[in-house]
Amino acid sequence: MTHTYNINGITCSGCQKKVQELLSVIPEVENVSIDLSKLEAVVEMKEHIPIKKMQSALKDFPKYQLTEKNNLQRKEHFNYSPVSKKIHEDPSHHSGVYYCPMHCEGDKTYDRPGNCPVCGMNLIQDVAAIKKVQYTCPMHPEIIRDAPGSCPICGMDLVLLNPIDEENKTYKALLKKFKIAVGFTLPILLIAMSDMLVNNPLYKIMSQHPWNWVQLVLAVPVVFYAGWMFFQRAWISIKSWHLNMFTLIGIGTGVAFLFSVVALLFPQIFPPQFKTENGTVFVYFEAATVILTLVLLGQLLEAKAHSRTNGAIKELLKLVPSEATLLINGEEKIIAIDEVQKGNLLRIKPGEKIPVDGKITEGESTIDESMITGEPVPVDKKIGDTVTSGTINTNRSFVMEAEKVGAETLLSQIIKMVNDASRSKAPIQKLTDKISGYFVPVVVIISVITFAAWVVFGPEPKYVYAFVNAIAVLIIACPCALGLATPMSVMVGVGKGAQSGILIKNAEALENMNKINTLIIDKTGTITEGKPSVEKIVLENEFNENDVLQKIVSLNTHSEHPLAEAIVNYGKQKNVTLSSVTNFESITGKGVTGIVDAKKIALGNKKLMEEMKSPIPANLDEKIFIEQKKGKTVSYISINNEVAGYITITDKIKKATKKAIEELHNDHVEIIMLTGDNAATAEAVADELHINFKAEYLPADKLNEIKRLQSENKKVAMVGDGINDSPALAQANVGIAMGTGTDVAIESADVTLVKGDLQGIIKAKKLGKRVMKNIHENLIFAFIYNVLGVPIAAGVLYPVFGILLSPMIAAAAMSFSSVSVILNSLRLRNLKL
Repeated sequence: MTHTYNINGITCSGCQKKVQELLSVIPEVENVSIDLSKLEAVVEMKEHIPIKKMQSALKDFPKYQLTEKNNLQRKEHFNYSPVSKKIHEDPSHHSGVYYCPMHCEGDKTYDRPGNCPVCGMNLIQDVAAIKKVQYTCPMHPEIIRDAPGSCPICGMDLVLLNPIDEENKTYKALLKKFKIAVGFTLPILLIAMSDMLVNNPLYKIMSQHPWNWVQLVLAVPVVFYAGWMFFQRAWISIKSWHLNMFTLIGIGTGVAFLFSVVALLFPQIFPPQFKTENGTVFVYFEAATVILTLVLLGQLLEAKAHSRTNGAIKELLKLVPSEATLLINGEEKIIAIDEVQKGNLLRIKPGEKIPVDGKITEGESTIDESMITGEPVPVDKKIGDTVTSGTINTNRSFVMEAEKVGAETLLSQIIKMVNDASRSKAPIQKLTDKISGYFVPVVVIISVITFAAWVVFGPEPKYVYAFVNAIAVLIIACPCALGLATPMSVMVGVGKGAQSGILIKNAEALENMNKINTLIIDKTGTITEGKPSVEKIVLENEFNENDVLQKIVSLNTHSEHPLAEAIVNYGKQKNVTLSSVTNFESITGKGVTGIVDAKKIALGNKKLMEEMKSPIPANLDEKIFIEQKKGKTVSYISINNEVAGYITITDKIKKATKKAIEELHNDHVEIIMLTGDNAATAEAVADELHINFKAEYLPADKLNEIKRLQSENKKVAMVGDGINDSPALAQANVGIAMGTGTDVAIESADVTLVKGDLQGIIKAKKLGKRVMKNIHENLIFAFIYNVLGVPIAAGVLYPVFGILLSPMIAAAAMSFSSVSVILNSLRLRNLKL
């Protein structure tokens, strides 16, 4: 079960981490997540925990107070309400539209651009926070309207107002600072490097001391304008004690700059080892400015790469049309997409994007659904068929009725799911977070040791060597490469999945998908098409077929089960007149009962007949067994506790099922079919697909079977599509829902296959494997970079090879390490699923 509590007294990520650690000690607690923006603690627990027990875990820190929410959310197996509010949350109602790429404060978002208050990194725009569609005049941009029309000033048609892309704005701001930094740094570098020339020509103009003053003047714009944000970020990181690469950059370049200023103003206080042949003290303005400029270049490249990592969400957002054609009494009216309401009739013309989810009421056409399902072949649609927002009408005009609008549409849910998953943390990231927490203090200690070692053992001028190498150690270390290794891969991988019809709810599901070795599948709607049809009705002699058909069709109009739908459709074909039904009851895993025309009717499996105390004639049982051996589903019909006969229902196996199961077998995945159907029908299907099966399983049985398999240390994925599958989907290591299934199943699952066939599992498993491989590549690169880079910067190669690393080269290496991690993550965009 999951409980949500108010938590007071937390003010930063340190508080967040501390509360999580304290609550996680409680044996019944499985997971704790703290939302700083809402001051909420979400606790997953094996069984209910009294709030007093939870508060006692925080007793050593009285400022942290836990209280129950008035709207306490409690989600337990078999107690699923309709789709949770979260999935219907309008993306435009976020508390902010910017977030930290390092997720320092979890899922917290901000309502304006800037820097993360914890680590100082540039906040990234949440591109899924769609704002209301507005229109403007191309000649008079001050005119902004909520609906299309004409400009009140010049009469021109208003055009769609494109929101400012903040990522592009950030990139342009960084580019401006970089140009200024380069403009002032190059002269400083030329002045400093001129010392290497024989008969330095600059000294013919003036001596070294005035040139040092020129370097200071040129360095001021670089330090106090172009690179000032790095010092601000360093100060923020020290204040919040969330130490990162900006801490090291700030300390390193700050020390170099201040040392140079003091050396210029008070040269007499320095010992001879710090002085040149001319009597001036060595200054490091070129080191400070070049380092800041190179770090700025790294930030510039990161900003460019960041805009590509969430490219999948941007592409999905482009699918959302801005307008729709409303039909009112046969008249067409262009309205904004926000104004479409449920029940509206909309005209969709060839080439137009479908604005909302609904069904066709007039006409037929061919729809390109590749952007949602990942399948390139267009689908023919006719009256009564459903159409999805964002898909494209290719060849004919038709009329549709709007059924889901705004945040309820499939496209909006996909965008929200992809956005949430992109910002979630994979379990593997906990390790890197822990390492990053110790990283900066260790690097600072190594820098101090480096300085001391050079002073004691280094050649003259040993203080200069010590100073330069200590700064190089600070500059080359890059904890951000470690921090970005996982979230960048997750963001790109989740986006790639969405483009291929695979919706990942969170990063943990992506990681677990790679470990799956056992797959549990349902039969109806998973292996089969989920579109059953009635083949025949067989009755005992004394019963009339039309009378029995009328009763069972009337009864099943109250059920939402696919088999019930098949019987109702069969009744429509036979023009059955419906009767009123009372005392209707749907018995999960067994069937339905009710009173029709004063007679007690029951329709279901053998377990239901036993419960109704309706004996089954032996000759009827034999006929039914023959049908079941052919893979058909048979439902018994009971009237007033007497078995009247049976109805045979067929459901074709999906075309992609056999190939998908074969591929999964090749990948060493054990496949078990758990079905509520009878053993004979299940065996026929299982034999055809060469898989194991267990029949006549109720939802509780499926749940217990998954628990049993998990107790054997198996990593279990469960595939289902119905409400009755939701407990098992929630229990599995990875719950996989068919996009063609119920909303509750989709909400309970970790992965949703939009197209709804098992081929999607192959894609999802491949995606999980490649994303984890990419994360490991990023982490290995980041670890190796730091493990090798820091000792080289400290000067370990100098005694043997005479090699030292300039702080400027260290800065270049550090900048490109983060960029390299992002570029490696972007390779996932080219993955072929």
